[in-house]
Amino acid sequence: MTRFTALIVALFATVFLPAGAARAESLVAGLSQNAVQITATFVGSEILIFGAIKRDAPIPEGDMGVIVTVEGPSEPITVRRKEKRMGIWVNTDAVEVSSAPTFYAIATTGPFHDLVSENVDKLLHISIPASIKIYDRSQVEDPENFAEAVRRIREKSGLYKLDEGGVTLRENTLFDARIELPANLTEGTYETRIFLTRGGKVVTETVSSIDVHKVGLERWLYKLAHEQAVLYGLMSLAIAVAAGWGASTFFRVFFNS
Repeated sequence: MTRFTALIVALFATVFLPAGAARAESLVAGLSQNAVQITATFVGSEILIFGAIKRDAPIPEGDMGVIVTVEGPSEPITVRRKEKRMGIWVNTDAVEVSSAPTFYAIATTGPFHDLVSENVDKLLHISIPASIKIYDRSQVEDPENFAEAVRRIREKSGLYKLDEGGVTLRENTLFDARIELPANLTEGTYETRIFLTRGGKVVTETVSSIDVHKVGLERWLYKLAHEQAVLYGLMSLAIAVAAGWGASTFFRVFFNS
């Protein structure tokens, strides 16, 4: 092991692991389902995340907590600020948010900031604000306000959620949490992370994934719109013309006779 590698290992242990906890505890977890199918009648779903804390030694000292996160695919997004000038609302500043999850849910055993320190949160991007990344912070003087706007808008849409106390912990060993998935999900791989914390530091974590995809008519229309845009447009136009002609014929036959 080189001196540089040894330094990295020592730094990791210092930041994330309380003394004596490196091999004392680990997580064993599972999901009620690892795939979600979006159909024409999809109104949302619920994922049960459960597990246990495996120990090779007596329970270490310090307040313990469990944090569960479910994160949807991330994407860049442009956020614009509107201001009223001469009685008209116009776009002024704009910020390119480099990466923002399309969905993000957090459940914890207690108040979030009691379970993990600010430094650890920034390093591991656990909280909702920490998951929204702006790499070029020179675009405006206050990029944090634009990231906050993304969080606020998606919270109102039910896409960002923080449920403090949403994880049930039994006998300091068994835990479970229920995460509600809304109807307006984005297709893709959703990453589930579970953190075991003590004294504001992460003892251990485990990662799994949930596959969210469209099926049936929804899948066919989605692929058609993205892979055959011209055909999809012509089909939509034909349906609109047929619907208009049908409605016109119906009213002419039944109300003008």
